[in-house]
Amino acid sequence: MKSFFRKLIKTEFVRFAIVGVIATGIHYAIYLALKQIINLNISYTAGYVISLICNFFLTAKFTFKTETSAKRGLGFIGSHLVNYLLHMALLNLFIWTGIPSSYAPIPVYCIAIPVNFLLVRTVFRKF
Repeated sequence: MKSFFRKLIKTEFVRFAIVGVIATGIHYAIYLALKQIINLNISYTAGYVISLICNFFLTAKFTFKTETSAKRGLGFIGSHLVNYLLHMALLNLFIWTGIPSSYAPIPVYCIAIPVNFLLVRTVFRKF
């Protein structure tokens, strides 16, 4: 059974998912805490930026087992800029449709995370 889990963790997608859960947890926790005291979009952005920093280092070292570099960092930020815009559009769309602000990030993550995997994988494999 141990070897099954070791083999499973060796796949990029599973490592990406583990990092994604950590980054998403950081993002969501910060968003929930800050939305009580500041604008929803600002709190969502603050959570996104803090989780982005953690995500970059974990993605480089754990997910794709590569070194960090300025070039990869810029590519990562570029791919996340697209992802951030998707996040913000979806968050505001879901809130506009009536989903409570505390729950609106959940469907955002379900859509944006797979898109993000494709973007980030390209960055770490290309550079």
